[in-house]
Amino acid sequence: MAAGYAEFILRQRWATLALVLIWILGMGVGVQFLTFTNDYRVFFGDDNPQLLAFENLQDTYSRNDNVIFVLVPADGQVFTRKTLAAVAWLTDRAWETPYSTRVESLSNYQHTSAEEDDLVVEDLAYRADGLDDAALSQIREIALNEPVLVHRLVSPDAQVTAVNITIELPGIDQLAENPEVVEFARALRADFRARFPDIDVKLSGIIMMNQAFPEASKYDMSTLFPLMLLMFVIVLYFWVKELSGTVATLAIIFFSIIGAMGMAGWLGIALTPPSFSAVMIIPTMAIADSVHVLMNYQQMKRRGESPEDAMVDSIRINFQPVFLTSLTTAIGFLSMNFSDAPPFHDLGNIVAMGVVIAFVLSVTFLPALMMILPARQLSGETGSSRLMRQFAEFVIARRRQLLLGMGVASLVIIAFVPMNELNDDFVKYFSEKIEFRRDADFATRHLGGLYLIDHSLESGQHGGISDPQFQQNVEKFASWYREQPEVIHVNVLTDTFKRLNKSMHGDDSDWYRLPAERELAAQYLLLYEMSLPYGLDLNNQINIDKSATRMTVMLYSMTTRSVLELEQRSRQWMQDNLPPSMHNEAASPTLMFSHIGARNIRSMLLGTTIALLLISLILVFALRSPRIGLLSLLPNLIPAALAFGVWGLFVGQIGLALSVVTGMTLGIVVDDTVHFLSKYLRARREKGLDAQDAVRYAFSTVGLALVVTSIVLIAGFMVLTFSAFALNSNMAFMTAVTIFFALIADFLLLPPLLMAVDGKEKINA
Repeated sequence: MAAGYAEFILRQRWATLALVLIWILGMGVGVQFLTFTNDYRVFFGDDNPQLLAFENLQDTYSRNDNVIFVLVPADGQVFTRKTLAAVAWLTDRAWETPYSTRVESLSNYQHTSAEEDDLVVEDLAYRADGLDDAALSQIREIALNEPVLVHRLVSPDAQVTAVNITIELPGIDQLAENPEVVEFARALRADFRARFPDIDVKLSGIIMMNQAFPEASKYDMSTLFPLMLLMFVIVLYFWVKELSGTVATLAIIFFSIIGAMGMAGWLGIALTPPSFSAVMIIPTMAIADSVHVLMNYQQMKRRGESPEDAMVDSIRINFQPVFLTSLTTAIGFLSMNFSDAPPFHDLGNIVAMGVVIAFVLSVTFLPALMMILPARQLSGETGSSRLMRQFAEFVIARRRQLLLGMGVASLVIIAFVPMNELNDDFVKYFSEKIEFRRDADFATRHLGGLYLIDHSLESGQHGGISDPQFQQNVEKFASWYREQPEVIHVNVLTDTFKRLNKSMHGDDSDWYRLPAERELAAQYLLLYEMSLPYGLDLNNQINIDKSATRMTVMLYSMTTRSVLELEQRSRQWMQDNLPPSMHNEAASPTLMFSHIGARNIRSMLLGTTIALLLISLILVFALRSPRIGLLSLLPNLIPAALAFGVWGLFVGQIGLALSVVTGMTLGIVVDDTVHFLSKYLRARREKGLDAQDAVRYAFSTVGLALVVTSIVLIAGFMVLTFSAFALNSNMAFMTAVTIFFALIADFLLLPPLLMAVDGKEKINA
């Protein structure tokens, strides 16, 4: 049947090429509909509980998406006339930032003081260029003793300060809105540097992180993709040894990418850094089918067959295994739909479409084009083929030792799997090649930054934030957080009440405590709010009816495990020390990213299990041997376990990216097993060979192709390890290691298993 199909394709080669090009063109038109989302929230499904809690917090208070200008004076002194004047200039200009709703800095910090019975609220350091040394010293003392400022807008050593711009994007066209803010911020930074060359500027904040996502993908596309294509050309030409085969395979690569990305556009998939990496994964997948067809085609030509007969034989031998490997690979990638992170759904779906397209092209476009392009006449056995025959003899002669050795070595390496622990760091999703990562790390070291936990503390009554008992509970909670080693800074409303109480008592430091009466606290708050300028109100800390307040806890750079442990301790403390009305779930991007890894592992376990069951049934049915089909599971499951064992031994931390590796690689590692078993069973059924001779036949017909495809797959994923996006990099590295172990298992474990289980029994056709 496959031979008849191949003969038809070769007879209708021109029509086949025309239909394929029309098909690819029809899919490729969808590329115009592709969009790229630059919102970190895309990593979380609509029903994600941490996302829902965070969105509820954002709806209750003002949003905290921001751009942070971190200013680093060359002389290491913030409290100088020159630096404070620069802060004031930047603060004024920062209000021009698109969609800005608030600008906070040392210059416009609303400092309270008392003049007799009056409360004076004024900018802390707006006209610093005209101040004398005594005034500068006073500003320094005030700032470094104000909990609201230290670790937030000024470093404790007074060497770094910040201007924080709160941004509220309309959300109408975020693809344009976020870049618009970033473009303005970078232009403002350039202007600042020109005016104040002795002050370095670094940019951080959520808006800058959002922009880092598409910029990381652009970096990969501009640097890694050309490198990958060059590597494929070299590998293909070295092994295929024909320019026509190399050209045809490259055409399949490009057509697979165009078709898959076009279909993504038609389906309305918004690209993200994980899903955009499909552009570099698809070529790696697409090349494998072509290599098998071309290398068997070459083998037949070396035996003296005509190009047409050689291609017919190659399609006849490879159609079923190529179809099976494409199907199992697609199932493996489709299992990523069980991921709790939507970008991995999109990655799996796009690559699965690319795999299917590559299969169709390898059995239509490739044979038709090869009959049109000029081909070299080949003869004689290659050195690689002789080496593969020698390797087969080694495996057969040492089959018992290999079976025992591979079994023991696998158990030893797999024993390190429990050393892995769930851990991640979402800022480190970006490589240090990306400016945002470098600037965010600097900001976190000196001020704090993106690692936050927010609590909305409810009083249960209108105006209840002024209630003394409620304030005392809030203060106790803030004090507990400040005692935790992970915490840098706590921004809490009770600090404002204490400062107001002190100011209303002649700035007597003994009165830096919470007001004792509700009415008095409410009066202080009203007086203070009436004195605040536009854009510096308390909406970021108080809800509309003043029944709840927001407490923001700033953390050191932390792994997800540490964040989750702190969250659990805080939840337990609330249950033990606060009334039930104040119990709430903390919310923040930090918590969202911390929970997603654990949720993703649980969801991917289900996805991987379902994929494994489907692939097992397919292999049992396709190979027409339950025994051989089930036996094939061993070399298919061991590689991922070995890879995680090695990871546990040398790294030990599993994050969001690695949680999808087992499901993704399951379909890939099956490929070598299917090709080897298909040739083995062909030898047993069609040629009547015993197990040992069938192993020889499998190595001689497909062994070299398995080496080439594995080299291509490993090299392709190793290129992706240089991605500027760490999720892609880690995922690619583990995939490459898994594929390496898969080749080892299929060459050193599977043949001894087959000879041990199959023995000399006959297998009926």
